[in-house]
Amino acid sequence: MNREMLMLVDAISREKNVERDVVFGAVESALAQATKKLHQGDVDIRVSVDRDSGDYETFRRWHVVPDEAGLQLPDQEILLFEAKEEMPDIEVGEYIEEAVDSVPIGRIGAMAAKQVILQKIRDAEREMLLNDFMSRGDKIFVGTVKRLDKGDIIVEAGRVEGRLRRSEMIAKENLRNGDRVRAMIMEVDLTLRGAPIILSRSAPEFMIELFRQEVPEIEQGLLEIKSCARDPGSRAKIAVLSHDKRVDPIGTCVGVRGTRVNAVTNELAGERVDIVLWSEDPAQFVIGALAPANVSSIVVDEEKHAMDVVVDEENLAIAIGRGGQNVRLASDLTGWKINIMDANESAQKQASETDASRKLFMEKLDVDEEIADILISEGFNSLEEVAYVPISEMLEIEAFDEDTINELRTRAKDALLTMEIAKEEGVETVSQNLRDLEGLDPELIPKLAEAGVHTRDDLADLAVDELTEITGHSADDAKALILKAREHWFAGQE
Repeated sequence: MNREMLMLVDAISREKNVERDVVFGAVESALAQATKKLHQGDVDIRVSVDRDSGDYETFRRWHVVPDEAGLQLPDQEILLFEAKEEMPDIEVGEYIEEAVDSVPIGRIGAMAAKQVILQKIRDAEREMLLNDFMSRGDKIFVGTVKRLDKGDIIVEAGRVEGRLRRSEMIAKENLRNGDRVRAMIMEVDLTLRGAPIILSRSAPEFMIELFRQEVPEIEQGLLEIKSCARDPGSRAKIAVLSHDKRVDPIGTCVGVRGTRVNAVTNELAGERVDIVLWSEDPAQFVIGALAPANVSSIVVDEEKHAMDVVVDEENLAIAIGRGGQNVRLASDLTGWKINIMDANESAQKQASETDASRKLFMEKLDVDEEIADILISEGFNSLEEVAYVPISEMLEIEAFDEDTINELRTRAKDALLTMEIAKEEGVETVSQNLRDLEGLDPELIPKLAEAGVHTRDDLADLAVDELTEITGHSADDAKALILKAREHWFAGQE
């Protein structure tokens, strides 16, 4: 029987063109699986086959775990102090083994053993093919549509398969069996059977890689694509930077008569591409990203990482784009929140902010409207600025002498301290039950307290838009937090 095993191993090794050791590993796995069926519980079995004689031994083994960890898998684990009673030198992570009766190959059943072995061989072949494919360093997967699998498209390249999920396809594309497909390799998931390479045609990285293939200057390091934003199949924006003053980044990416950008557009089902000049100046970058709209003025809010962009009536629709597409892509491209408004809206907002700052200064600094307006005209909008900007900057204000400036700074610091104490006292009113809510960031507690949210029920009663206004979170995050707060309402109900 052992001689037959050796002959079987040699035959499969030659037929499948894999090393004998891989086949022996499959045999050991088959024997171990058969042995496990003879024991109660989820035991851990190891089989060792002699590569020369075909003789084999079978062991039941226990993984040594720290005493404080406890047994998570009682049939497979042993605590360190118990293991040391048998082997004083043993350490955590090692195994205690006990020899058990080996299962004769004849009892496994020839067909079952063969199936297990062949499956292991297929897995080994698959891994070898994948390793060989990935070692080439390709970023784009080129193949043909082989079949549909639960809405996903399986793309075949030689003997390797990739999976293009419906969510990663371009919406208006209709791919059929036999169609030639190119897609970005996003990740490799070995747990997926058949097609472990995850592909995407909608990812921004795919467009970047297509431009890299079409524009040699990018590969040469003369040009760099800094960012990309896409509405797959419709429109996209890329930001480019030249590292050589002699190279025009936009013209180089467009190509002679648009050949380069058209090649990318044709690959992506006619997706129109705006090429934007990247700039270190965020405002200048945003202005370029909003093209073809012309911007009248722009106000940058560093704290909120947002910009108010003013355009005239003629450019308003262009700046926003159909369904908000242009401003959305510009925001994704630059990483800044962009608020588009006309001159009237801008004036109203500015007046509202000025009124709020004036009221704040008059109330907290105990000054009249004239002094508050001087501070606003000099660019001061918060108590923190009055209290902590370098005194040299405030001394440049002609309307104030040094004593006035020192008094204003002292009052601002006192007001901030008073507000902080009030905030801490408000936080103390927040119930422990709310503080312990899973998913609640401790940094949100002061914001909730200030908004009058002190208990889990208070939070549960909020609407999604109310919570987003309080916390600044996305609607999805706010909804998840509210649902979490409501869980205790339904506890015990079926």
